[in-house]
Amino acid sequence: MSTTMRLKRFGTKKRPYYRVVVMDNRRASTSVTIDEVGTYHPIEEKDQQIKLDQDKVKSWIEKGVVVSPTVKNILNSQGISLSRKQD
Repeated sequence: MSTTMRLKRFGTKKRPYYRVVVMDNRRASTSVTIDEVGTYHPIEEKDQQIKLDQDKVKSWIEKGVVVSPTVKNILNSQGISLSRKQD
């Protein structure tokens, strides 16, 4: 199963918020998720926009999850490395 870390949209018209989730990449973006690793509120103030569980994010990256470009930008802004550990 190939997994992807991407955003799942919630909220109302012109008031979106997103959950950063791990999903099977063959599923629709509104379907069942494997794991939820954080939230992103683009409307909020800068210091309250992004909330991530860094341990979960790092764990999924080590397992080989593919990260979408938007989530990659969010992770880079939080200082989370996308490199996998080499054993």
